[in-house]
Parts: sequence; structure tokens; C-alpha cells
Amino acid sequence: MRVGVLAEVASGECRVALSPVGVEKLVGAGHEVFVEVGAGVASGFNDEDYEAVGATVTDRDSAIGTGGVLLQVRISGTHDADDNVRAHLTADHVLIGLADPLWQATNMADLARTGAQILSLELVPRITRAQSMDVLSAMATVAGYEAVLLAAASAPKMFPMLMTAAGTVPPTRVVVLGAGVAGLQAIATAKRLGAVVEAYDVRPAAAEQIESLGAKAIQLEVDTGDSEDAGGYAKAQSEDQAEQQKRLLAPHLANADVVITTAAIPGRASPELVTAEMVEAMKNGSVIIDLAAERGGNCELTEAGQTVVHNGVAIHGPTDLESHSPRTASRMMSNNICTLLDHLDNDGELILDREDEITSAMLVTAGGDVVHPRVQEALEVGS
Repeated sequence: MRVGVLAEVASGECRVALSPVGVEKLVGAGHEVFVEVGAGVASGFNDEDYEAVGATVTDRDSAIGTGGVLLQVRISGTHDADDNVRAHLTADHVLIGLADPLWQATNMADLARTGAQILSLELVPRITRAQSMDVLSAMATVAGYEAVLLAAASAPKMFPMLMTAAGTVPPTRVVVLGAGVAGLQAIATAKRLGAVVEAYDVRPAAAEQIESLGAKAIQLEVDTGDSEDAGGYAKAQSEDQAEQQKRLLAPHLANADVVITTAAIPGRASPELVTAEMVEAMKNGSVIIDLAAERGGNCELTEAGQTVVHNGVAIHGPTDLESHSPRTASRMMSNNICTLLDHLDNDGELILDREDEITSAMLVTAGGDVVHPRVQEALEVGS
């Protein structure tokens, strides 16, 4: 296969889709790899690192080429520099990356007209044999870790309890809302730093996972029987359920020093978990880290990419936490992508078998059309 690795154009994006270790794996399997000049610099990988393992470092146009596989961390198509990519895409290209297809459905329709086939990494199915391809889980691990570091740097107190000659320093109290991969990593990291941690997830089964990490699971008297979809993601709640949940969570947040929110629903706006009234009941100097900021946020007052201070509470809306540890994030994503390419490789030829449950779940465009049912539905809703 011919594999091209493109530099990122999204503001603040420091990851690269393929690390030198990933290149070495692909070259060892007999594939040709072309890396755009400077693609890995922000992740700590120099052009020489790629050349040393057999990649050809070249300009953007040559990396795109006239066909083959193209790898890009973000392929939303919303950036000016992506026009260069679109202009060169053909039916002989397979574009793989984070396409955000359910939220950016119209962009997928635009890219479909190039004839290129797009595989969206967000759509890797949550099945056992696809776990090693699950980029979302890998990136959520990084985001959950970085969220706690951001909170620790922002909070006006230290996390662990300390017994000192100057007296006892009480531990920071952390509440994590949402116990998916990001939430569980946040719990584990906060515990390592010595915080007292409570966590809540609408899915009842998550309580056991929370407690296995040494945190206390917040139990609310809310009907959550239909809270999880077939893919393991949380489902949207009814208005009554949501209001009841906010009311019962309020005292837990009022007692917290740090609140980390991670609740997200694929293709939907982020559910509101923390109202302005709940923020006003929190202690002066408290910190909220809202990992769902890009979709509107779990906190009513969140602004994506900004820090808002309201009534003495700092509300952070980071959208680039994965890029705070770009080397680690890139290595993890690269491993996911290499596993995916190995799955698609058939004696050196990339085969997109629509009968395969992994391929069919990820394939967004083919033959000039949007072919993914959920993306088609999103286009209809948008129109």
C-alpha cells in the first residue's frame, strides 16, 4: 500500500497520525510511507526520525499523491488548508482520521463528492476484536489524565492530605461526572495525586468500575434503567430525569473543590449536568474542568476553549487536552491506526469489505456518496 501522512492544520492540534514506530511497522510489512515535512515536529518527532525508519519525507502534494491511503488526525474539512487536500482527492484515495461525521455531516457530503472513501476513527465499533483500533478510548485516556493535571494547576490548594509541622492540610475533594474512559482515567489520576474522589455515571453498571479505582460511587434515586445504548455509550435522558439528577447532584458539587465533567453522547450536543445555580452554590476557588466543551459543555456556563470565572469558580472548557501530551497521544493513535491498516490489508492491497462489521461501521463515504446510515440520517435532520 501507499500511505501518506499529512501535517495537521487545525489550530492547537499537536498530534500526528503516525509515529516513527508506526512507520517502521508499515515499512516492515512492505508498504510505502510518505510523510509531509514537519508533520511530527509538534509531537516531538523530527523528519529525520521518519527517514531513519524508511519513510519518504516530502511536501504536502507529494504526500497526498494520486491515490492510496491518507492519514490525518482531524479531517473535518473545515480548515482552509484542507482545501488543498480536497482538490487532490480522487476515487483512488482512502482517507482515514477523526472525521466527526455525525456532527459535521455536511462536510462529509462535500468530501464525498471527491469520490474518496473516508473511514472515520470515531466510528470504530465497540466490539472485542476492534478494541485495539479504538482511537476514541485511547484519546479519552489522555484527556482524562490531562484534565486532572489542569485542575491541580488551577486549584488554589494541593491535592493530597499532608501532616506537617505547620498543621494538617486537608485533601482536595474531587467529583467526576461520567465514568467512561476519560472519567475513569480522571478518577485514577486524582486518586494518585491524593485527592478524595467521588464519581457519578448515569449507567448503574459504572458504579463497580468507580469503586474499583478507590473512589466513592454517588448513588442517586433516579430511574436509569434505559441509560446505555448497544455500543456502551450513555443515552440521552428525559427532561424529568435530567432535572432530578441535577437537583440530587447539587450538594455533592457544593462540597467539592474540583469538578470534572466528561458526559458526551455521540453526534449530539453535550448534556447539561451543571447549571449556573449549581455553580453559584460551589465554594469560592473551586474549579470545573468541562471535557465536553466542544459540544456546548456539561456546564451551563462553559465556553469552548476559554476559562470563565463565575462567582469565584473557574470553569475551564479545554478542547485540546490530547495535544497537551502529543507524543503519548500520537503513539497511541498510531498503534490504533496500524492495527486498523493490518485489518484492511489483503496481500498488500487495501480492501474495504462492506460485509465486515468493522469496515462497514467506519465507512462514511464511497463512490461519491455518503453511505453511512447514521450520517445520512444526520444530513436529513440538518436539511
